[in-house]
Amino acid sequence: MTFNKIFKATCSVVLLGSVLASAPALAETSMWKVSKGGDYLYIGGTVHLLPESAFPLPAEFDQAYAATDTLVLETKMPEQTDTELQTAMLKAMSYTDGRSLSKVLSAEVYQQLSDYFTPYGIQLTQLDAYKPGFVMLQMLALEMMKAQMAGDGVDSHFDKRAKADGKTLAYLESVESQINLLANMGEGYEDAFIKMNLVQVEDFKNYFNAMIAAWRAGDMTELDKLVVVPARDLDPVLYQSLFVQRNTAWLPKIEQMFGNSSKELVLVGGGHLAGNDSVLALLKKAGYKVEHFN
Repeated sequence: MTFNKIFKATCSVVLLGSVLASAPALAETSMWKVSKGGDYLYIGGTVHLLPESAFPLPAEFDQAYAATDTLVLETKMPEQTDTELQTAMLKAMSYTDGRSLSKVLSAEVYQQLSDYFTPYGIQLTQLDAYKPGFVMLQMLALEMMKAQMAGDGVDSHFDKRAKADGKTLAYLESVESQINLLANMGEGYEDAFIKMNLVQVEDFKNYFNAMIAAWRAGDMTELDKLVVVPARDLDPVLYQSLFVQRNTAWLPKIEQMFGNSSKELVLVGGGHLAGNDSVLALLKKAGYKVEHFN
């Protein structure tokens, strides 16, 4: 998997993945209209990596895109040729203080991780200089390739369209903030973090398919069960940084989009729109009307 697709997997940690091929044609999908008074914008939940069979996307995504002139993404999509960004990511996710993967992991967990990579022809010593977050991304990349599900996601699809159409692009956070988030994953509880990821990849394809179907149907209750609740229960620290803190930080930025002359389509990982701490829940609490767009 290319660096570009590995980097776009950042928020696939949030939304890893019901049965895509047989997903029923429902009246709702992961697109909402958020309004206050006479002003409104659209918020869509996304999957950051999708198999080609996931296209075409639900019609509501194209309709919301056509009705807006500004596309707002979580962060700027990395260019394949951006070697400066690649270098910055690798540097942030490498140990520079004398630590290494073999030092921060127990012998038992290190062996379990080694056993995972061996069938892929990868020696864990090759990753010894990198932090758990980087290792997790390698696991995700391998599982995506094995499941033949590695392709452009919703964000990348509309990013390309917006650039071709000359639409305005805006972002909720910086690329640097996402790199730092990845770099700090598992910090201080490395064993538990790696063990959690080893468990999650055991049935990756079925899990990913379940996530896609829930996203496609706009089933936030199911998405909450599949993505948000496990994150909150298995890794409360990561849940706070990955979901709660980011959702809270995005809220005022979304609120600032009201009252201007632009019409915005905001696209964020589907996991950010599910559960009690979601962006949609925060907007409702702030007095905005939130309704499925169909």
